[in-house]
Amino acid sequence: MKKVLSSVALALLLIGCECSDTCQVDANAAATPGTPGHFKQTVKDRAFFNFDSSTLSAEAKKDLEAQAGWLKVYSSTTATVEGKCDARGTREYNLALGVRRANEAEKQLVKLGIDKSRLKTISYGKEKLEVVSDTELAHAQNRVAITVIN
Repeated sequence: MKKVLSSVALALLLIGCECSDTCQVDANAAATPGTPGHFKQTVKDRAFFNFDSSTLSAEAKKDLEAQAGWLKVYSSTTATVEGKCDARGTREYNLALGVRRANEAEKQLVKLGIDKSRLKTISYGKEKLEVVSDTELAHAQNRVAITVIN
C-alpha cells in the first residue's frame, strides 16, 4: 500500500511541476548572468524606429550601447537582431524595411565593438507582430529591432 501511495504522490508531484503558458514566473527573480533572461533583465533588448524609417534615433543608439556593453562582458554569447515592422504596408515592403532595421542595429553594435561574427540578422517584416492591434501605440511597438541572445 505504501508503494502505491508513494507512486500516486510522485505522479501528482510531477503533474504539478509541468508548466504551461499559464505558469507564473517570478519576474523579480534574478536570471543567471550571461543568459538570455539576464540580458532582457539588465538592458533594453529593443531599438525602436519611426514610421517608415530605418534610421536610429539617439534613444535607440543609447539602448544599443547598453546592449553592446552587455555583449562585451559576456563575450562568448551570440545574438540575432530581428527587424520588425507594423502591420501597414505590403509584406514585401515590410520584409525589406525589417532587413534595413536589423542591419542598422547590427552596424551600430559592430561600431560599438561587437565582432560581426557574433551577430546575425533576420527580418520578420510584419509577420511576427509584437503587439496585435490597429492603434498608433501598437504600431510604434512593432517598429523595432530586437536583439535576441542565442
